[in-house]
Amino acid sequence: MFSGLVKNLFGSSNERYVAGIRKIVDKINALEPQMQALSDEALQGQTILFRDRLQAGETLEQILPEAFATVREGAQRVLGMRHFDVQLIGGVVLHRGEIAEMATGEGKTLMATLACYLNAIEGKGVHVVTVNDYLARRDAEQMGLLYSFLGLTTGIIVPNMNEMERRAAYNCDITYATNNELGFDYLRDNMKFDREQMVHRQFNFGIVDEVDSILIDEARTPLIISGPTDDKTEMYIRVNDVVLKLGEDDYEKDEKSKSINLTEDGTEHVEQLLAEAGLLHGGNLYDIENTQVVHHVNQALKAIIMFRADTDYIVKDGKVVIIDEFTGRMMDGRRWSDGLHQAVEAKEGVKIEPENQTLASITFQNYFRMYPKLSGMTGTAATEAAEFFDIYKMNVVTIPTNRPIARRDDEDEFYRNITDKFIAIARTIRDANERGQPVLVGTVSIEKSELLSSYLEKEGVAHSVLNARFHESEAGIVAQAGRLGAVTIATNMAGRGTDIKLGGNEEFRIDAELADLPEGPERDAGIARIRAEVSEEREKVRAAGGLFVLATERHESRRIDNQLRGRSGRQGDPGLSKFYLCLDDDLLRIFGPETLFSKMMNKTLDEGEAIGSKWLSKAIEQAQRKVEARNYDVRKQVVEYDNVMNDQRKVVYEQRGEIIDSETVAEVMDDMRIETVNALVGEACPPGSYPEQWDIEGLKARVENVLDLTPPIDAWMQEDAVEPEIFEERLQALAEEHVAAKAGSVEAETWRSVQKSVLLQTLDHHWKEHLATLDALRQAVFLRAYAQKQPINEYKQEAFGLFERMLTHIREDVTRTIARIEFRTEEPEPMPLPELPDFLTTHIDPFTGEDNSADIDAGTRGLISDSLPPRQVAHAPAGAGDNPYAGMEISRNDPCPCGSGRKYKHCHGAV
Repeated sequence: MFSGLVKNLFGSSNERYVAGIRKIVDKINALEPQMQALSDEALQGQTILFRDRLQAGETLEQILPEAFATVREGAQRVLGMRHFDVQLIGGVVLHRGEIAEMATGEGKTLMATLACYLNAIEGKGVHVVTVNDYLARRDAEQMGLLYSFLGLTTGIIVPNMNEMERRAAYNCDITYATNNELGFDYLRDNMKFDREQMVHRQFNFGIVDEVDSILIDEARTPLIISGPTDDKTEMYIRVNDVVLKLGEDDYEKDEKSKSINLTEDGTEHVEQLLAEAGLLHGGNLYDIENTQVVHHVNQALKAIIMFRADTDYIVKDGKVVIIDEFTGRMMDGRRWSDGLHQAVEAKEGVKIEPENQTLASITFQNYFRMYPKLSGMTGTAATEAAEFFDIYKMNVVTIPTNRPIARRDDEDEFYRNITDKFIAIARTIRDANERGQPVLVGTVSIEKSELLSSYLEKEGVAHSVLNARFHESEAGIVAQAGRLGAVTIATNMAGRGTDIKLGGNEEFRIDAELADLPEGPERDAGIARIRAEVSEEREKVRAAGGLFVLATERHESRRIDNQLRGRSGRQGDPGLSKFYLCLDDDLLRIFGPETLFSKMMNKTLDEGEAIGSKWLSKAIEQAQRKVEARNYDVRKQVVEYDNVMNDQRKVVYEQRGEIIDSETVAEVMDDMRIETVNALVGEACPPGSYPEQWDIEGLKARVENVLDLTPPIDAWMQEDAVEPEIFEERLQALAEEHVAAKAGSVEAETWRSVQKSVLLQTLDHHWKEHLATLDALRQAVFLRAYAQKQPINEYKQEAFGLFERMLTHIREDVTRTIARIEFRTEEPEPMPLPELPDFLTTHIDPFTGEDNSADIDAGTRGLISDSLPPRQVAHAPAGAGDNPYAGMEISRNDPCPCGSGRKYKHCHGAV
């Protein structure tokens, strides 16, 4: 009660924060007449003046008002758009590394230019992150005109660009890219062997568009780069033979979830069988050395006991083909992951295809936390404010709208079943369509979209169906969803980032209808006609009630519902939103069939009848809060496990960078050799033991294997004062002499190249194997919960031990390779750095389950994109007869390859 009184008197903390920013906005507005008086050349010269002032010691905060005023004036001259005061507030919020929650249609793309320009002046680079390639292209093309005018370069990263193009784009002042492209480029860079092959530069400042979608929704699944593994055919076959010898008492199965676990007796039986097969290290199946073996046993168990031929799969032409459990169709080309498909192949005795192994991976959480300053913008972030701060240390600031929201949000309507609901929805849409009111229908899945489409066809209502798969074509349809009488069915994510304007979108219509007309009177007349038609249609739509957003059910996240609702009522336009629900909806089924809620619904409602209640709406919101909390826990768990790997990833990647940048790695190699020698002696001669207890034969074998030496260890043992330290000193001296002889047989440059290549390849090989072991450990460690142990704590402890073991193996392998390396007698050539392997990039869309990485080996063998230049720089428009690109296949609506930022048809392609 007291907090409510304080809020009424002084405003909320958000309102007080925004009020503080308004003082900065007043300073920016006071500079407007001064900026308007500048010539184009003087306005463009501001960028150089700002850079000089920064070099003289001023900060970005000190030049912020003038820089923002410069951008506002530049946008008016180049784009014909003037930043509203609320956009200036949002620009300050972005610059401060916070999230600007701004209603749909308020101009987030234009707002971002303020913080982009200010932070790009330093020349350290700014990344603008979008949810799809279409938006990256669109925003880079449109806003690139403004940046080019102000003397800044603009780059864009899209699939199929080669390294040279990517490097040029990253070296621009402002770079537009999707989250997937940025993350994969970072991972690929840390798999390369030469600094000049890398495309990224140091992280500086990032602005994430649709920040809730990228940093929360898509952050459920990590980015993964995978490649073919070593051949493990024999392992699958041998483990399969072991599992076939188990009896029913050795395991417990749950057919519903298709899970299976060994019993206590079964574990002992498996240990015995594995030991006999020579597959067990030590005597305990769950020792850390046996992590991979446990994984293979679990997958073989599942394949043999839980997966049945002709039900879950069939064997066709010597291959295991998965059968879809819902449709019963064969799914050619699809394979189960984590070695399960290989286990089924071993069971059926067909050829075992190699599985793909993780070569590098990172979560979006840990990728974006590498930016020293990160900000974001979206229409819906407040409901996830706690998660944004907890994970990313970003505050959410709600920006007021430029005009008051005039949209009416009706109460939810509840129906007994989906048939009643969809009949009512179809009739409501028909009525709105008859009076000319445009309707945007939001569904939670493609299947529901298609179902509703069939009901509308029965009502005779013309409509479009979108499903968030084809971003560019769908953006054009969504942009026209505000036209008179338009009916558009879309999944909640379809067309996100595209503004819906009442009466239609002028720019999209001009591009579509006048694409082939050159600059001239005829084109100008066409533009004038379209603008007049849009203006007239806009008034008719306003009179019909504006855009009607109709949602067919509640999403599990209130944020997605708010995002859909917010598409209506932009910039003070009239509008309406309403949700239609029923007991068959996924979210309502959370309450269960025997709850008071469902009993009341079934008893109260007759067939086709609806009910609206604030109590029911509040109950739904509580359910959404529970699901949101559960999803947050899932994402938090992903981060907790990846944090363990992230600490190790940083060490490995930093070490790789130091090796690549070093002129010579001789000192590192010497240290590794010394530590390896000490470890060999320590194994054979444990501290505190007597000479007669030492494993001298084992030491001689290990020294010969690792150091390629046969020293007189037996003679050393005859000496009076024999000590392990003496062994260490003598072995180190012999090993150093042996390696020096190898180095002396080739040119110094060749030897340095050999050492660096051996070190990098050995590091990469063991890191790859370490990632595979951690994947297996993460799956197995949850069983520790049965022993009343915290899985995450067990994972941290064992992952640390595995990492230390990996470092030991790296030291030993590098020492062995260098000691045993042989050179040909003919004139040797410097050892070339190895090429990157072919690999697959994967990022599973959490909504569709599909791989949305949209990447075709873009880092190493991608084709040059001729639809976009790697960067945009300031150029004067070309003359009609001056076209060096005449022979190239370039679409007239693509940006001109010269980098002007203009469309090809308006630049070098003008006729």
